[in-house]
Amino acid sequence: MNFKKITSALLVAGLATAAFAADGEFSLKGNVQTQATHMDSDEDNNFSSLWIRANVGGQYKSNNLDGLVMLRIFAPQFGNKIKDGDGKTTSYDKILADLYWANYKWDFDDTKLNLKIGHWKTDWSQSTHFGTYIDKELTARGLWMRDYSHNAIEFGWKTGISQFNAMLATRDNKGNTGYIRIEEDLKFEVPLELKLAYRSNAIDRIQKTAFLTHRFAAYASYKFSPSLRIYGEYAHIYTQDEKIKKTAWNYVAPDNSYMEPGEGYNPFYFGLEFSPLNTSSSLYIEWERIGDRQKIHKSKDDMDNWAWTIAAAKKIGKSKLQLSAYSGNEISDLGIAFRLTTTFK
Repeated sequence: MNFKKITSALLVAGLATAAFAADGEFSLKGNVQTQATHMDSDEDNNFSSLWIRANVGGQYKSNNLDGLVMLRIFAPQFGNKIKDGDGKTTSYDKILADLYWANYKWDFDDTKLNLKIGHWKTDWSQSTHFGTYIDKELTARGLWMRDYSHNAIEFGWKTGISQFNAMLATRDNKGNTGYIRIEEDLKFEVPLELKLAYRSNAIDRIQKTAFLTHRFAAYASYKFSPSLRIYGEYAHIYTQDEKIKKTAWNYVAPDNSYMEPGEGYNPFYFGLEFSPLNTSSSLYIEWERIGDRQKIHKSKDDMDNWAWTIAAAKKIGKSKLQLSAYSGNEISDLGIAFRLTTTFK
């Protein structure tokens, strides 16, 4: 067992020891996931992608403090090669500190405040395949999880139907590059949920020379009945056209490299979820449109602006089975994906 494995095990054990001695509730969490995909256009391989991974860690909950540490473990056979200190490529299990955060909470009757610090993820759109435009690159798609990692400090304020969050996040260990992110989540008494968010790389401009990119996004979900839900997301993303020299000594490139000054995009998707009563199954149908998708990807091959997916999810005991069919670069390019997640606590 190498040093990284030992320290990772001690990290989880240390969290467990501290939590058991505290006045809250501690629980171990873990799962094993397997995913495989295949595109019809990929004729040279049995699978277009294949991985098996494990997630393990611990979660602490109390009246005034929540905490989570999760490790993600990959097998070396699936391309996880790590360079050692001599610069030589070795092949051994890669272990990542995937999630680690502390959330301080204050409850004032009708108002709840919280302060979250650490590294966590947002899967903002709740789509099976598309969305989370407030955070994700337009060049990136996802399968059943459109999450994005933040290294941040976030203030939250919950009152009535409103959950407001304001985040300051950084992309480096000096705090010289980063962004602000503001989100409003409204859950009404009727089966309607609305989300509004804004994000900009404003921190880049404090110490660096950078173009400002603004992202606005809106998400809506409405249940017509206990078994039928419609949902969707729309975003406006643009970069300001300013007199900035890319040759400046402290110039920092935007995190979305396809955005040029003065350019803007308006991606959107909409979906339908059908969940038969008294079952643990769901069926999803989604359509997405991103204008100039070929330009965004800087691809010489044909790419359609429209994309689709049809997915199904089924819970069986402690396991969740997910299957989907989706379009690739072109609507006619068929892809198939499979994921199995088995959870244990």
